[in-house]
Amino acid sequence: MNLLETELGELKSELIDMTYLCKEQLEKCVTAFYTFDKDLAKEVLKNEKRVNGSELKIDSKGEHILALFNPVAIDLRFVVASLKMVSDLERIGDNAKGISHFIIQSEQPFDPMLIEKLRFKEMTDTTIEMLNILSDSFESDNTKLARTLFTKDELLDQINVAANQVIADYLVEEKDKTKALQAIYLLSIIRKMERVGDYVTNISEEIIFYVKAKVLRHKKKKKKNTE
Repeated sequence: MNLLETELGELKSELIDMTYLCKEQLEKCVTAFYTFDKDLAKEVLKNEKRVNGSELKIDSKGEHILALFNPVAIDLRFVVASLKMVSDLERIGDNAKGISHFIIQSEQPFDPMLIEKLRFKEMTDTTIEMLNILSDSFESDNTKLARTLFTKDELLDQINVAANQVIADYLVEEKDKTKALQAIYLLSIIRKMERVGDYVTNISEEIIFYVKAKVLRHKKKKKKNTE
C-alpha cells in the first residue's frame, strides 16, 4: 500500500466514524424525545463539539491529500465527495442538536395523540433506518444500497407536507397555550427530521458519484422542477 492509499484509507475511516457519531446523535435525540429525557437531550448538545471537531479534521485531511498527492480518477472523486459528505454530516449533527433544544424547552411530554396523527414514529424510524443503510452502503461502496434511500426520503417528504394541515387543525381545536406552543415545536422538529433525510440522500448521491462517476443531484432537481 502506497502513501496515497494510506491517506485515503484514513480519510474514509474518519468519515465512517463521523457517520456513526451523527447517527448516534440522532438516535439519542429521538430517544430523548419519546422518553422526555432532558439530560439525554443535553448530552446531544454537549457532543456537538465532537461533530464539529470531526468536520474540521476531515476537511483538513481532504485538503492535505489534494495539495500533496494530486489524486486522479476514483481517488480524486472520493476526496471531492468526502469534502461534500462531511458538510452534510455536520448538518445532520446540527439538526440533532436543534431537535434536542426543542425537547429541553418543552415544559411537558409531547401529546401522544398528536404524535400519532403526524406519523412521527414512522418518520423517526425511517430516518434512523436511512442512517443505518447509509453507513452500510458507504463502508462497502454499495451503490445499489445507496439508491434505496431515495424512496425512503420521499416518505419523509410526504409526512412533512401532511404535517402542516394536522398542526393547523390541532391549533384550531386546542385551547391550552402550552400545548399549542408544543405543537409548533413538534412541527419544527418534523422539519428538521425531513432535512436529515435530505442530507442522507445527498451523501448517498456522493457515494454513487465517486464509485460510479455518475452525477445525480442536478438530474433530481430538474425532475422535481418538471413535476
